[in-house]
Amino acid sequence: MATAHGTAQRSVGNNAGLSAGDASSGSRHGHSPGQGISPASRAKDARADELRAGLLKPEAQINPKFLYDAQGCVLFNAICELDEYYPTRIEREIFAQHRQAIAAALPVGLQWVDLGCGDCVKSEGWLGHVQARRYLGVDIAADWVAKEVARLAQQFPTVECVPIGADFTQVFDLRDVLGNVEKIPPVFFYPGSSIGNFKPDAALAMMTEVGKQAGARGSLLISVDLRKDQGIMERAYADALGVTAAFNRNVLRVCNRVLGSDFQPENFQHQSIYDKDEGCIQMRLVARCRQRVQWAGEVRMFEPQEAIVTEHSYKYTLEQFDQLLSAAGFGMRRCWTDPRGWFGVFLAQQ
Repeated sequence: MATAHGTAQRSVGNNAGLSAGDASSGSRHGHSPGQGISPASRAKDARADELRAGLLKPEAQINPKFLYDAQGCVLFNAICELDEYYPTRIEREIFAQHRQAIAAALPVGLQWVDLGCGDCVKSEGWLGHVQARRYLGVDIAADWVAKEVARLAQQFPTVECVPIGADFTQVFDLRDVLGNVEKIPPVFFYPGSSIGNFKPDAALAMMTEVGKQAGARGSLLISVDLRKDQGIMERAYADALGVTAAFNRNVLRVCNRVLGSDFQPENFQHQSIYDKDEGCIQMRLVARCRQRVQWAGEVRMFEPQEAIVTEHSYKYTLEQFDQLLSAAGFGMRRCWTDPRGWFGVFLAQQ
């Protein structure tokens, strides 16, 4: 655990973190029968198993968490500043306009739990306005989050700052780190409309679990992208400069590194389409030509125009998401939107 004014790194639950070591090393290390297998090696084996299973499905898939290695995090930060990518800009405006009202509804002496914290920049704007005793930065990229939370601790020396490497898209349990939630109530912060990466039933399960771990005095501050013109939504995931395309293709480099595959990223084209029936954007990598990809004795043939699905981003109406929060057990819910109704910020409490 961290002490006040400092940081300590924790790993929680099924940690599938993409470490800086993964980002820089393309080698794979075996273990002789007499050697112990390190937790890092077991985590990498688990990631390889998950990638293998997804790529061998009839419709190949890669979990979007694999988009966020060190390079992916840098590229995503660039995406957030693009003209086409409205969610970050609009969310920032909503936070700025309603920060005082939201902060006034939060408990005193809270612990701020930043899910998918990345570079922690979004929380920087909140820690100066909420009365926080602790900050928990939770992210799959364990080495990245340790560095960023250490930087945040210097900026807020009176707040105990704890980096946590965890994959909260799977079963996760932060209760040991949270401690006494009645004494130090948690506010789970999940901005950026990242909840859209979960299918609705998985989003419900995730928010239900957050509610259980938050306790009676806890809160969930969460953002959601709302349904709007199809062209606007599709362009947000296929910018003219090609930054999103680079971000998407980078996941094939992650596959090569973790799985030992031989993907050629330039042989795949980035694509973003809106599925009206599902109400979601689907981000895909489409094979430009017939190609053979192999790893660890296994082979997958990709025909021209065959796709690998790398992300779903579900869009909601205000009513749909409010009902989802209610079903997750949050009895008190407030929402703030922009004037056009493109984006929503919800504060959900027990």
